[in-house]
Amino acid sequence: RRVVRAACPHDCPDTCAMLVTVEDGRAVRVAGDPDHPFTRGFLCTKVSKYEQRTHSPDRIQTPLRRTGAKGDGRFEPITWDEALNEIAERFAALAQSDEGAETILPYSYSGTLGLVQSQSMDRRFFYRLGASLLDRTICASAGAAGYTATIGARIGTDPERFHDARLILLWGTNTMTSNVHLWPEILEARKAGAHIIAIDPRRTRTADQCDEHIALLPGTDAAFALGLMHVIFAEGLEDRDYLERYTVGASDLERRASEYPPERVAAICGIEAETVVRLARLYATIKPCVIRINYGMQRHAGGGMAVRTVSCLPAIVGAWRDAAGGVLLSTSSMFPINNNALERTDLLPSPHPRTLNMSLLGDVLNDTNAPPVRALYVYCANPAAVAPEQAKVLQGLKREDLFTVVHEQFLTDTCDYADIVLPATTQLEQFDIHKAYGHFYLVINEPAIAPLHEAKCNTEVFRLLAARMGFTEACFQDSDEDIARQALTTDHPALAGITLEGLREQGWMRFNLPEHFAPFAEGNFPTPSGKCELFSETLEAQGLPAVPEFIPPRESQQTAPETAERFPLALISPASHAFLNSSFANLPKHLRQEARPFIEINPTDADARGIRDGERVRAFNGRGSCELTAVVTKRAREGVAVSPFGWWNKLSSDKVNINQLSSQGLTDMGNGATFYDALIEVERISE
Repeated sequence: RRVVRAACPHDCPDTCAMLVTVEDGRAVRVAGDPDHPFTRGFLCTKVSKYEQRTHSPDRIQTPLRRTGAKGDGRFEPITWDEALNEIAERFAALAQSDEGAETILPYSYSGTLGLVQSQSMDRRFFYRLGASLLDRTICASAGAAGYTATIGARIGTDPERFHDARLILLWGTNTMTSNVHLWPEILEARKAGAHIIAIDPRRTRTADQCDEHIALLPGTDAAFALGLMHVIFAEGLEDRDYLERYTVGASDLERRASEYPPERVAAICGIEAETVVRLARLYATIKPCVIRINYGMQRHAGGGMAVRTVSCLPAIVGAWRDAAGGVLLSTSSMFPINNNALERTDLLPSPHPRTLNMSLLGDVLNDTNAPPVRALYVYCANPAAVAPEQAKVLQGLKREDLFTVVHEQFLTDTCDYADIVLPATTQLEQFDIHKAYGHFYLVINEPAIAPLHEAKCNTEVFRLLAARMGFTEACFQDSDEDIARQALTTDHPALAGITLEGLREQGWMRFNLPEHFAPFAEGNFPTPSGKCELFSETLEAQGLPAVPEFIPPRESQQTAPETAERFPLALISPASHAFLNSSFANLPKHLRQEARPFIEINPTDADARGIRDGERVRAFNGRGSCELTAVVTKRAREGVAVSPFGWWNKLSSDKVNINQLSSQGLTDMGNGATFYDALIEVERISE
């Protein structure tokens, strides 16, 4: 019996430190590391039985070759040599063709977020091959662009200081589902007298636990933030000293805010004008005050500007002066990893390689232009279930002339369209190091057990493919531990003293930051001006508004009235509580917890359609339809329907999911996906 240090690999800010108990070569228990200062020894419901995922009888055990039609999911076992040889031969033929290696597209995202397994040997292989690059925009690119335009980098309030805040705005974040290890900090703040407010179109389980819930219409966050600014400036509640010292464009923003009086904002957001006034006064007068933004806010046409606008608020009231004040979107920019050493960008054949947007995968796979994608290599992702405008994605995946490889742990929806399927390791079978996007710690993951069946990790597969392709560069011989050391090799003071050996001894290490980290108490923003940019010359040069403004959803009653006549309900599809994206969505424990694909609809909207709680309904728009169970509840505000995403198509009654209804429209900044910018209708299914 032994205990091994591990890290949760999944797409969550918390990046939990874990302890894996192993008996006779089998993982028998996965628990949180009680010594980790932020994750505190508990795990979420998704990961708490992770050993069941690793030892599931449904794991892919050998390489597979397709024997049926694409989409049927019929395969025969083959050897690793057969699989790798076929992949290498097909890639080599494409690379040597007149169209070249740009006809090959890697597609990956957040199946694991480890530095070694998700962005090292894979990048080196596809860079050296000369394949098209993937613009990984599906989750966070709009918010990152909007926040960076304002603050300069994704640097914000230390999550471990939230307990000292006295006003906490949980804005567009369902903390108890998607950031649960921040919740103890919030509870400590509440015990000390803090007021907690959830701002979310849906009444989530987080909103249930807050002192107040403000339900905006989807996509109206920027208007609400500008309304708060209007009141703050009009009543002289701003921190004029902070604005003069540490910002640029304060007068421009004040003029813009003057266009958003509470009455106008109330009409846009679907709330009372008094709510705007009251929250503005609270926000300007209670110290310290902190805003937690999550990525739901940015999944509509104006998503980048929404995050930018909200992230201007702390400078207006001087909230950055306090270590517990400010705003937190992500801690991503706090980690000065040596990405060039990790990815080896010097292997790129040209300084401007073709780059394809993952949020447009449906169009990419169906486009025959310049040159078409003829091979797709999918790993750490399940695009058949999660990519927007699903009908187009599935149409593209069905192409007989598209050679598709999927490296996976389970036979996902995407596997069903693959020509070759490769068995992948789980986190308990591979080495990695992880940075977080919700705290300031690096966490190590040691392999607890040997790879099961014939599974191989990402780095091993790309080493083997590189050898078959004749790539002789020494970097393709690097071990996983070599890669980790290279990633940590930097002169940045935040990483001084942080080594692989130190991580192995302790399990996790905090970056070199002061305990009372207040990054912008005296300005020093990492922007071109060195100040918080309320006016952005960078955005102006890109043809975008230099000063925050409200950019409405592409599909709404106001912006698309003809569409809204046919499809009057605004759809949002937030994270499921028991799934993580589409991970865990095939496992018995998690399927029991989620029960069935459902859609929440307000009683008023349900009555108008003759829909009763528990009935089967069809949600549809011009892009597609899916069958769901109606949950009639006031958790959904009137005019809004809510259907959590993550269900596999093959486990749904009509073999599709809610992404039939999402569009490939992109955000204003960052070219991100707009999952929460869709109008739909819902109708009863007649027996």
